[in-house]
Amino acid sequence: MKVTFIGLNYAPETTGIAVYTAGAAEGLAAAGHDVRAVVGYPHYPAWRISPGYTGLTRRERIAGVRVTRTRHPVPARPALVNRTVMEVVFGLRAAAARWGRPDVVVLVTPALFSSAIASVRARLGRTPSVAWVQDIYSLGVAQSGTGGGFAGRVARAIEGRLLRSASGVIVIHDRFKRYVVAELGVDPDRVTVVRNWTHVEAVDPGVREQTRARLGWRPDETIVLHAGNMGAKQALESVVEASRLAEGRGSRVRFVLLGDGNQRAGLQAMGANDRLEFLAPLPNGEFEQALAAADVLLVNERAGLTEMSVPSKLTSYFSTGLPVIAATDATSITGEEIETTGAGLRVDAEDPAALLDAAERLAADPALAQRLGAAGRAFMDRELSAQTGIAAVGAALAAQAARTRPYSTVPAPAPLQSQK
Repeated sequence: MKVTFIGLNYAPETTGIAVYTAGAAEGLAAAGHDVRAVVGYPHYPAWRISPGYTGLTRRERIAGVRVTRTRHPVPARPALVNRTVMEVVFGLRAAAARWGRPDVVVLVTPALFSSAIASVRARLGRTPSVAWVQDIYSLGVAQSGTGGGFAGRVARAIEGRLLRSASGVIVIHDRFKRYVVAELGVDPDRVTVVRNWTHVEAVDPGVREQTRARLGWRPDETIVLHAGNMGAKQALESVVEASRLAEGRGSRVRFVLLGDGNQRAGLQAMGANDRLEFLAPLPNGEFEQALAAADVLLVNERAGLTEMSVPSKLTSYFSTGLPVIAATDATSITGEEIETTGAGLRVDAEDPAALLDAAERLAADPALAQRLGAAGRAFMDRELSAQTGIAAVGAALAAQAARTRPYSTVPAPAPLQSQK
């Protein structure tokens, strides 16, 4: 089977959608399929193109995947308009790139507008296309405060058109399927649910104390770590406020914000205190060690986010066996995940006092913390293996390709390997 992925984000980006697009592409290539990826220049979550990525087009071969990168603008301060410009430029260049006569094209959304543009070429060429929905884009516009009512209606119309016209749709959660069927009018028989998988490796417990010492975390501190993007939908201002409350109480809780994003500078400008720390993004290996060296892992969301996204960081968090605090609305997908898995505590979004209280509760009750962490790890082992997820993506793509043309490449019978 010949497969071409079209997506703005790809390795070497280590957070967000990129790890799943690259993981699926590399996993399918390892199984013997002929895989290409037409992708953007690496820029997330720093919102600047990574050093060394010059020129207008780059071609690489990464883990058996032929990768074509097309340059696009990257807004220093992302907003709806300039992000749309970025997506449209990438979409036009991706639609004009070499796809290699694929049996099926995978359109990864977000980015919605680039996927919509690429879908036109797929339809004109009568190539089956599968939209892989990592976030509900139109809900993101409506719920994250990035656009008004008109912008939300436009995004909803484009998103609905894209998903209804695609040969198939992959979504990452059952609630996504319910939404795209009920609200966007997609035929339920064309929608497949494939959960995102855990892409990080377990860390040797023996390095925990060494890592804490290297990072300057004292043994008597409770480290609450948030890893990943620092954007508008994370609403990390409430974490800064929780750290101020911790300082005022004389609490042993320290909040650590690990990563980058367009809100990082503003968060740092809110003022330093000894219960708050910012860490720059860490390379693979050190990132996993930092996660495992914490005591509690944090998902923090803007109030009002309910259906738009499933935090990809949860798949990494569950691998550590540590408890999770989810500061999110009770009706959100994230809240449902925490309740279903039993992996942590949920507190209301943007409630700094409740966040600090939950952290102190876990610090005071090690048995509870251990029980919650073990539940998350068990859920990961049961439901979130890379081998299962990548195989499910491959099966969904093969089903669409087989409807219109025979495979041009017969996959080798090699097992899929877990991808980092």
